[in-house]
Amino acid sequence: MELTELESILHMEKGKKPKAQVKVPTDGYLPYVDIKAFEQGVIDNYATIENSLLCEDGDLLIVCDGSRSGLTGIAMKGVVGSTLSKIYADGMTTKYLRYYIQSKYTLLNTRKKGTGTPHLNAEILKKSKLIVPSIPEQERIVARIEELFSELDKAVETLQTTKKQLAVYRQAVLKTIFEELAEVEYCPITELCENIVDCPHSTPKWVKNGILCLRTSNFKRGYLDLTEKNYVSIDTYQQRTARLVPKPGDVLFSREGAILGIACIIPDNLQICMGQRMMLLRTTKELSNKYLMYYLNSPQARKLVVKNIGGSASPHINVGDIKKFGIPKLPLDRQKSIVSEIESRLSVCDSIEKNVDTAITQAEAMRQSILKEAFEGRLV
Repeated sequence: MELTELESILHMEKGKKPKAQVKVPTDGYLPYVDIKAFEQGVIDNYATIENSLLCEDGDLLIVCDGSRSGLTGIAMKGVVGSTLSKIYADGMTTKYLRYYIQSKYTLLNTRKKGTGTPHLNAEILKKSKLIVPSIPEQERIVARIEELFSELDKAVETLQTTKKQLAVYRQAVLKTIFEELAEVEYCPITELCENIVDCPHSTPKWVKNGILCLRTSNFKRGYLDLTEKNYVSIDTYQQRTARLVPKPGDVLFSREGAILGIACIIPDNLQICMGQRMMLLRTTKELSNKYLMYYLNSPQARKLVVKNIGGSASPHINVGDIKKFGIPKLPLDRQKSIVSEIESRLSVCDSIEKNVDTAITQAEAMRQSILKEAFEGRLV
């Protein structure tokens, strides 16, 4: 079957910044359809229809500006957001076009234009070629894609449930271990730390290459997830480390936001800069950094965090409160013994979780493989 260059049948119209917006439904205003609206169905703003680009229920939209450029979504009746475009193609169903663009998402998202705010490079999409079969055949292909995606979704759901169960098991292990120390003398964490410092509160300026700067989204209980990396310049690094330069072995603790109360350790051979909403704890020779990390991740420490949380818009805990947290005071050799016991119990859990994460990654790769075959005419 003949290949068609998408540009010859594609229509894209960019959304505009509305003249006025309000927070509540108002006569003469329609829902302002942004990414949040088409992903979650949540309307934060209503926009005047004057000089605006309108969309109807079921229209296809594509993100044209920002980090998620290339993402598609289905519109509701409203005003197209200024970072989006309404998109359709002659002779193609909305779903067929959407799945085609989805098959190109990685390419579109990684080859954006612009040095400040990244923009969709629409030429990549326009110059691509694909088979445009009859409408009934498009509907058959879409149905087959959705059938296979549904099977993948069920598999991923099972894997995600397994991850949740592993998280519950981890907490149960820590709870049991530290419950056994309930009668031990406790002392404030600050007495066993050489330094406890907060991160700078300003938002760092990101650069393409430089010093790795952590965000709390990198924090997992017990380790750093560096799948997504952000960098700052040498000058920014020096400014943000003026009080204390982070080093391998330091304990990091998230003290604000959605993942408040997660501790991890800076691994060996890793130079980092602290981002926002975190603090650093450097232990003395009398306190094992792993012992401290596991305690901060335990249900016992979580109760202390919840008790001291402040703020409603952005929940947080003050560094001064964390310094007062009590920790079971034990000889160093006993601390290391407890760490070994914890890690022994969690080792099988770690292995299972690694396999689960690999399977989830493979499922996403399989999703792209399905789309590739569909638009090469090889999906049966």
